[in-house]
Amino acid sequence: MKKEFDILVIGSGLGGLVSALILAKEGLKVCVLEKNNQYGGNLQTFSRDKLIFDTGVHYLGGLSEGQNLHQFFSYLGIMDELQLRKMDEDGYDKITFGDNEIEYPHAQGYENFAEQLSKYFPEEKENIQNYCKELQRICSHFPRYHLVGKDLYNEEILHLNTKRFIESLTADKKLQAVLLGSNFLYAGDSENAPFYIHALTVNSYIQSAYKCVKGGSRISKLLIRSLREHGAEIHKHTEVSGFLFNENNEITGVKTAAGKEYFAKKFISNIEIRSLVQLIGEGRFKKSFLNRIMSWKPVSSCFSVYLVLKPHTIPDFNYNIYHYSNEEMVWNAYRYQKESWPQTYMLSSTESGRYPGFAESLTAISYMNFEDVEEWGNTFNTVANEYERGAQYEKFKLERAEKMIDALEKKFPDLRKHIKKVYTSSPLSYRDYIGSFNGNMYGYSKSSENPLKTMVSPRTKIDNLFLTGQSVNMHGILGCTIGAFNTCAEIMGKELIDKRLTQFINGSENGE
Repeated sequence: MKKEFDILVIGSGLGGLVSALILAKEGLKVCVLEKNNQYGGNLQTFSRDKLIFDTGVHYLGGLSEGQNLHQFFSYLGIMDELQLRKMDEDGYDKITFGDNEIEYPHAQGYENFAEQLSKYFPEEKENIQNYCKELQRICSHFPRYHLVGKDLYNEEILHLNTKRFIESLTADKKLQAVLLGSNFLYAGDSENAPFYIHALTVNSYIQSAYKCVKGGSRISKLLIRSLREHGAEIHKHTEVSGFLFNENNEITGVKTAAGKEYFAKKFISNIEIRSLVQLIGEGRFKKSFLNRIMSWKPVSSCFSVYLVLKPHTIPDFNYNIYHYSNEEMVWNAYRYQKESWPQTYMLSSTESGRYPGFAESLTAISYMNFEDVEEWGNTFNTVANEYERGAQYEKFKLERAEKMIDALEKKFPDLRKHIKKVYTSSPLSYRDYIGSFNGNMYGYSKSSENPLKTMVSPRTKIDNLFLTGQSVNMHGILGCTIGAFNTCAEIMGKELIDKRLTQFINGSENGE
């Protein structure tokens, strides 16, 4: 007899796993299919020299008691076992420019944020406080930001432009650049990006900033454990290669690359939206929908350099460094000159377990366009499907790693002497492991001119197909988590999801 699930989730990124768990908690029979060797999409980690490296999630915001991600993760039952390390409260991010040695801090807590930054911009204290107020105002207008969903987006807020807002706030060019300094978190187009993208992203970390001691994959491992406890089936190495339909244009099942078939009543896609269209066939979607999706511009990809350090050599720093070659780079850092790459980078450190106070590894990330690796674009390489891309590709990666280390040595003189091993990942690695379009970091570029163009309903024109994940509306840990609750609200009804979250909030407030 063929086995049929209530819900089949394709792809095990955060949006897919959270959607699956919300529905499994409601007693539905859920199955998750993942093509790769590791679950979790951007939450994946890898191990080298017995050390754990994060591929996508380097720190998390909003995880202190009472804050929204803490409440969402508590509802999902994973909060207590995350093993978190709180980052430097007086500067979880530090913004630096060129040869200037000043590190401008982004501090935790709004009062503290204004206090710490005002030390460097004493004349601007009121403007910094106004910035803080505006961030909080914008965030409070978003559906599900406070867990229980509002019904509508505020149209005026969607059109607010980051550049225009920051320039209206202060004329101080340096302060403008410092406030935008962590825009790597939404891939850096501060000229066109809606201010809500900036606000939702930055606000989360100002509330509280943490690192996962065991890497971002700890989140997916806990979600999967909880899914299994709720009776869900989860399969890796299971690539969906096609969909099965009935005469009413409803999906009945999926076929996998290995020839297996899985059947379900409803389907959630957590894979890249363009990949989904290809799998289903363009003919089943409206032309207007296809044209809109194909016109979206993917955000930039990146190149990461992972440095294993010799023990006891470089002091650990409990914050991230966002470095720019000059203040102007902040507005559109992804538009770099190839010959002077990297003109910007994000740098983070991992503390040694054996030598507290010292770093065991560093991770440096800079923007990289897919065109830079296009000549190897027809190669595919993962743990599940190993493929050598060739000597030229290895040479390319080595050259880029050397350039990155050159740039880092301006901040850490003699860094090379302290490096034991160097590993890298390119836009091809992100494309192959995470399944994003051309390795893009966070879905597609949003524009304040036309914010609704890149907003998609989780409900599709195919009655029993729903969407979740970073290419549907908002990226990031909080964005994908909220997106998953919205997807489930389409399936189970908004009233039920709101009721569950309200009961949970009231229960936890009463100490239950």
